Amino acid sequence: MIIRFLSERKQQIIAGVSLGVILVVLHFKSEYFFTVNNLYNIGKQASIILIIGLGMTVVIISAGIDLSVGSLLAFTISGTAVLNTVHGVGIFTAMSIAIIATVLLGMLNGIIIQYGKVPAFIATLGMMGVARGIVLLISRGNPSMSFPEKFLWFADGTFLTVPIPIIASIIVMISVGLFLKYTSLGRGVFALGGNEEAARLSGINIPLVRIVTYAISGLCCAIAGVIFAARVGAAVPSAGVGYELSAIAAVIIGGTPLTGGQGRISGTVIGALLMAVIDNGLNMIEVDPYWQGIVIGVIIVFAVMMSNIKKQRN
Repeated sequence: MIIRFLSERKQQIIAGVSLGVILVVLHFKSEYFFTVNNLYNIGKQASIILIIGLGMTVVIISAGIDLSVGSLLAFTISGTAVLNTVHGVGIFTAMSIAIIATVLLGMLNGIIIQYGKVPAFIATLGMMGVARGIVLLISRGNPSMSFPEKFLWFADGTFLTVPIPIIASIIVMISVGLFLKYTSLGRGVFALGGNEEAARLSGINIPLVRIVTYAISGLCCAIAGVIFAARVGAAVPSAGVGYELSAIAAVIIGGTPLTGGQGRISGTVIGALLMAVIDNGLNMIEVDPYWQGIVIGVIIVFAVMMSNIKKQRN
């Protein structure tokens, strides 16, 4: 049983050990690394990619992909800002409307893929362009739209000394985990990713599962967008650029294969933390930040290689 457990979670264990090694190295490289403030800072850095990555995990388990996540995050931010600053809508009402609209765009991804028979890669790539275009259109590329002080609580606030972004990521993590493990739709996500035809013959509502899957991804993008907006304090049209790569990287590093049918939320958490620690650590030891992209790229390739080797052996 122990051997089977280690075999099934081999890549996740490797990612966890790698995270541990990096933590030890950075501890000796910088005396400030393991301070409470810096650890909270790492948690806040990881929260945005982790939340997006949790939605991406659900999508990838279903054998899909979502390249629109960065643009959907920006859509939530700009939508909230325009409604609040231009149309005078209350900040929390504006935020709620923007979140609902983002979830609807996520659902639209699922509808296009399911009923339009468009491959997920193409459908979400198109949505990435559409959402980013809407952001630039409604904001006119203007980054000066700021948010009121009370909205910044989503980034600067704390509960029992723990920053709100960390609490939000924990809540999303638990919610997605419970959805996948204890609901019929969650089990349908695994079935869909494992074998769509077999899932259909088993009576699983494939259209509903697929649409809900992308709606969850949209919701995660919206939540991450609120945290991002509160951290920056303004609606930046370029927000979220490249986040799709980071989210996919967190999922793959955590051991969820791109082929779908399997995956674990805990792996995505490790992947997101690993990326945040690398980013924070490189900054603390004053390494050129451009190295981060190289390091993450190497880790992604290595993780995919490990996944393919495991698949071939199975």
